[in-house]
Amino acid sequence: MTSGTTSPPATVFRTAAGGVSLLSWPALDASGASAAVTARSGGVSGGPYATLNLSLSVGDDPDRVLENRRRLAAAISARPQDFVWAGQVHGAGARVVDGADAGSGAFGLDDAIADADALVTRTPGVVLAILTADCVPVVLHDPVAGVLACVHAGWRGTVAGVSAAALAAMENLGAHPRDVVAGIGPAIAATSYQVGPDVHRAIYRSFGSAAPAFIRPDSAPDRWLLDLWAANRHALRQAGVPDGQIHTTAHPTGPGSPTDLMQHTSFFSDRAARPCGRLALVARLRRPGADSMNADL
Repeated sequence: MTSGTTSPPATVFRTAAGGVSLLSWPALDASGASAAVTARSGGVSGGPYATLNLSLSVGDDPDRVLENRRRLAAAISARPQDFVWAGQVHGAGARVVDGADAGSGAFGLDDAIADADALVTRTPGVVLAILTADCVPVVLHDPVAGVLACVHAGWRGTVAGVSAAALAAMENLGAHPRDVVAGIGPAIAATSYQVGPDVHRAIYRSFGSAAPAFIRPDSAPDRWLLDLWAANRHALRQAGVPDGQIHTTAHPTGPGSPTDLMQHTSFFSDRAARPCGRLALVARLRRPGADSMNADL
């Protein structure tokens, strides 16, 4: 790198119609996938869910959540019925979806894609959607094969291998990890994510000798600090995604977030406040000749 220059950011904020703030990855936009993570602004929810809570399962008024989902859809030039929502269980289930699944989980919980912490598609226009509030949202795109995935990776999903499961499902559709462009979104900062012996043991069982790179002792007895960003980056590399094609945001959720961030760039955090809302990672394959969802931001 030339002296005095800086690398471009892995993610950028844009404000869409209605004041919906979205974080996106320029590398994914360039690869032909439209993907973004929602921040808190632009919705109608109040109290601990203010304002753009997108989850129907955290105690918020369902009518407000549906309005928030309508606003998100409008912000990316989509319809609520274009979305496929995952029925997340903190596991490693990866489900392939297509146009027939459009609308699943969009208006209620009962018809979300069951037992899914990763959604995979090769159908352009279908909007994949997962929810987080400290867990890691990951988007994976193979521009050669035209296959896309969205992943929800908390510590349980991370040790269960949810990212590798998503990549395996993508490979069944013709993708190759070497061609995948990955985006890792806002998650709890390593400096704020204190875990106990059960998580420590699980991390070592899953990652072995690599574990010290992303879990280290805290100052408190029998407590450790876990870097979920680093753990998921390692998992993607181990599954064959080149490190230079993995793009991690610098914006954490919850405690540890930079104090100078404006409100519209903040994210829900389950560790910071309970109850709280949920952000959404949304992504779709663009139809040939179609603009990026980010062109409308």
